[in-house]
Amino acid sequence: MVLRRLELRHFRNLGVQELTFPPEGVAVVGDNAQGKTNLLEAIYYLESFRSFRGAGDGELTAFSEDVFYVRGSVDGEEPATVAAGFDRRTRSKKVTVDGSDTIRISAALGRLGAVVFSTTDTELVAGGPSVRRRFLDIALSLNRSGYLEALQEYRRTLAQRNAALRTDGGGLGLRDRVRPWERGLVKQGARLTRMRQEWVSEWGGHFARYYETVSGGDSAAISYRPNLRPSGPEGTRADVAGSAGPDEPAPDEDALREVFIARLDERWQRDSRLGVTSAGPHRDELLVTIDTGERTLPARAYGSGGQRRTAALALRLTEAATIRKQRGAEPILLIDDAFAELDSGRSGRLAGLLAEEGTGQVILTVPKEADVRLPGRSLGLWHIRDGVIAA
Repeated sequence: MVLRRLELRHFRNLGVQELTFPPEGVAVVGDNAQGKTNLLEAIYYLESFRSFRGAGDGELTAFSEDVFYVRGSVDGEEPATVAAGFDRRTRSKKVTVDGSDTIRISAALGRLGAVVFSTTDTELVAGGPSVRRRFLDIALSLNRSGYLEALQEYRRTLAQRNAALRTDGGGLGLRDRVRPWERGLVKQGARLTRMRQEWVSEWGGHFARYYETVSGGDSAAISYRPNLRPSGPEGTRADVAGSAGPDEPAPDEDALREVFIARLDERWQRDSRLGVTSAGPHRDELLVTIDTGERTLPARAYGSGGQRRTAALALRLTEAATIRKQRGAEPILLIDDAFAELDSGRSGRLAGLLAEEGTGQVILTVPKEADVRLPGRSLGLWHIRDGVIAA
């Protein structure tokens, strides 16, 4: 995929601009707080219709304006023009593809095939399980048919079950009020678990290879720890859907549904007391571990800054490889000063790996021209100051 044109209207500090991108990409040079990351955020907004920095739509609108608008034209096997706007007064979002506003936002997702490499990505490793679940959910929603629909339905049914746990049933017993929501919860929860485990099984080996390459020979791994594990004798876990790593087959959905039903029954007393569902894929973990030579340890708790940063880069490279395979096209790489906090060895190996992995478009932000380090690439240079971009 190639981003050809980008139209900006009052997105953060970027003002009103129209940009034409070279097929190979560009390096955007500028000091901090000039709008480099805002540009990448605007581009990625057309991929996911949300900020990769976790900002709300209202925060993306320029201070003195009520509406922002972004439109991008993408070339590839399926060329498209994707546009999105947000009105802060009405808190309404509008998305169009090729001028049609009848398309659902979920159907418009993923038209750019973009991946963001951000300086904040270390949170993927250092943060809690919810951060890594979000990574999985975004990667799979954009690249796996049916995943987003299952996720949306699961979340809706989960909210309804939790509400039923906390409301007066007007004469109905609590269990009778809650049970109707469990069929849909179990069905979609089993589907999410299977798809997540399939992704880890398929791509875990790629993650390990990327980590080893960037680190210069160290080892790390990802494994999937689903919550759908019933208690066995004496408090042990029966790993019907236990921890899964690379090349491990995903369990059958029928088996997963049985496990989920058993877990809901097992946790009923706790759920009814606390008014919240404590079993299900909303409690899963994507575990990132490092190999010290003597022990395998969670990177979140025991990894150094460099190890966490390398693991985060490996996750993003794995996401890019997923797009490359699932969509049959090179992803657009949005690299936000990703070399800044790496030592020279890791920085050089990452640059070499990016050049080796694919030939897709790269849009790179750096504080100075000397930081543009992509072997085999000849990127055009743009400069940005106070949000204004100049070739």
